[in-house]
Amino acid sequence: MTKKIKIISWNVNGIRAILKKGFHDFIEEENPDIICVQETKAHPDQVDEIMHNYEHHYWNSAEKKGYSGTAIFSKIKPVAVLYGDEPMNDNEGRVIALEFENYYLINVYTPNSKRGLERLDGRQDWDKEFLKFIKNLEKKKPAIVCGDLNVAHKEIDIARPKPNQRSAGFTIEERKGMDNYVKEDLIDTFREFNKEANHYTWWSYFGNARTNNVGWRIDYFLISKTIRSILENAFILPKVTGSDHCPVGIILKK
Repeated sequence: MTKKIKIISWNVNGIRAILKKGFHDFIEEENPDIICVQETKAHPDQVDEIMHNYEHHYWNSAEKKGYSGTAIFSKIKPVAVLYGDEPMNDNEGRVIALEFENYYLINVYTPNSKRGLERLDGRQDWDKEFLKFIKNLEKKKPAIVCGDLNVAHKEIDIARPKPNQRSAGFTIEERKGMDNYVKEDLIDTFREFNKEANHYTWWSYFGNARTNNVGWRIDYFLISKTIRSILENAFILPKVTGSDHCPVGIILKK
């Protein structure tokens, strides 16, 4: 039987909080080979021993306490570990890349442009730097990019596109940043299997948004076109609660 690899990504909106909201039960049930988390809002020494079934733990925590941050827990030992650099605000702990035998796995928490779009210019610069980072790694091996990209790419990816044309996460500028990833031969894995509307990964805590499925699809797995052949499935798990985001994942043929 061919071994499959399951990778899950989840913006947990605080790893210390989600540990009290069934995180371990979710991991036990889904049993991914690798789990990438964003917005950890913690340093490793602030979290009691976790993820006992995952031998390899990698953290990139923000300098600012209780803010941002990424982590990867893997059953598979990587060849090497890389982090983002200063053009990508990596003092905010936004990027971890693990090199495996056949590809790089890049876990990312993209900056939000913020209310009033006060960070939009910086966000556009960030998107360009992050794409350079990916393409540089691709010179050596294909890439798998996962995480909270903080953009709903198309109108199909947001429940209410018209009122949100100038909202952070759905501006023309941010959507062009996503266009650039696709133009550079990165595939939106979920849309390889599902072209329908009403599939979201983030919901506001206000106005019963999640109950009414008034959401945004802003969490993704992108892969280099050169490894499309090993992609078996991509999925969203909207029923999993504990964060304002839900987990997303892919299954690869080994």
